[in-house]
Amino acid sequence: MSSTANGKNGTWRNWGGNVSARPAREVAPASVDELAAAVRRAAEDGLTVKAVGAGHSFTSIAATDGVLIRPQLLTGIRDIDRENMTVTVEAGTPLKRLNVALAREGLSLTNMGDIMEQTVSGATSTGTHGTGRDSGSIAAQIKGLELVTADGSVLNCSEKENPDVFAAARIGLGALGIVTAITFAVEPVFLLTAREEPMPFDKVLSDFEELWAENEHFEFYWFPHTGSTNTKRNNRSAGPERPVPQLKSWIEDEFLSNGVFQVANWVGRAVPATIPAIAQISSKALSARTYTDIPYKVFTSPRRVRFVEMEYAVPRAAVVGALRELKAMVDRTGLRVSFPVEVRTAPADDITLSTASGRDSAYIAVHMFQGTPFQRYFTAAERIFTAHEGRPHWGKIHTRDAEYFSRVYPRFGEFTALRDHLDPDRRFQNDYLRRVLGA
Repeated sequence: MSSTANGKNGTWRNWGGNVSARPAREVAPASVDELAAAVRRAAEDGLTVKAVGAGHSFTSIAATDGVLIRPQLLTGIRDIDRENMTVTVEAGTPLKRLNVALAREGLSLTNMGDIMEQTVSGATSTGTHGTGRDSGSIAAQIKGLELVTADGSVLNCSEKENPDVFAAARIGLGALGIVTAITFAVEPVFLLTAREEPMPFDKVLSDFEELWAENEHFEFYWFPHTGSTNTKRNNRSAGPERPVPQLKSWIEDEFLSNGVFQVANWVGRAVPATIPAIAQISSKALSARTYTDIPYKVFTSPRRVRFVEMEYAVPRAAVVGALRELKAMVDRTGLRVSFPVEVRTAPADDITLSTASGRDSAYIAVHMFQGTPFQRYFTAAERIFTAHEGRPHWGKIHTRDAEYFSRVYPRFGEFTALRDHLDPDRRFQNDYLRRVLGA
């Protein structure tokens, strides 16, 4: 995948292939000053502005017909502060590069999502997360932000400096300004032992609270049309390092999880009736394994099979009920779903529009293979999630609007008031923000 997720003749496309846009012009600023100048020039020309990362959002959150800012020249580590254990990075830095650079310095983020293709600003602005009993999303690890606002000025935010902006801009949806640098809390690199094993769906649900409480990072994948799941428990370890041997890693992570899975999805897309049988085989393809490695090698994995995704955060106490309803719905409707459902958790945080804002949360993610009709499945799933006051991931497909969000986010008005203050002329507006934040 090219990091620009670019199409031909000035059309921008996202990774999932379901969103495209034709900006009036594209700018790749080489400095914060150049970026600020681009924002001021857009204002003079009466154009809106959007920064775009790696295109990993499935919503049109980054789409614009105005000025598209590409951050690929704003990359790299600006500063490592070992006394305060923070690292400051340019906004366009891909997570992959950050993880490798930190490891070389003997450092690591505390928690991360399972994909690391995104830029740090794209991932945090949309609320990208992994799973954790005590540690939250990538944005929850932010200690400071540098933001270019609508008038072209540069704002520094932290708990001490502009704390109201800091509360909101860590997951700012691109609505408050353009993030140019992020300061993350880091810690000395550590080892995680991953234990992956199949487990019956009913057992995972009946033991869910225990599995969550006993593990620092618990997640599982349920294969629709089966009673099977694959569970993953990651916990800190004293070592020694025992990575997955290279050949085994290739067979399990590339051949089975990407190669064979790709072919299985092609077959399923062509002949949907084969999907339940393929699901039975898929759910048994990955056997139990245990390995110990540095965090990014355990938390993240390659995702080469293209898909579209919807993910909702529900209160953690509601997740078991919601999953039972989801399974009953798939069984009842005769839908054919070839992608596993992913379940993760996050503790409550204090970020205004974080999906875990003010409540312990569990995430349910439903996926469909790229190019397969997904509306019926996603609509039925969304009905279940919203009945539990679910909050959709900002970068994944959903149909919710500002009226809904004002009900499920107690601090929604706080965010929109700040936006009125920072961007009164809606320089950073697009159709998606108009829908989710209101006009």
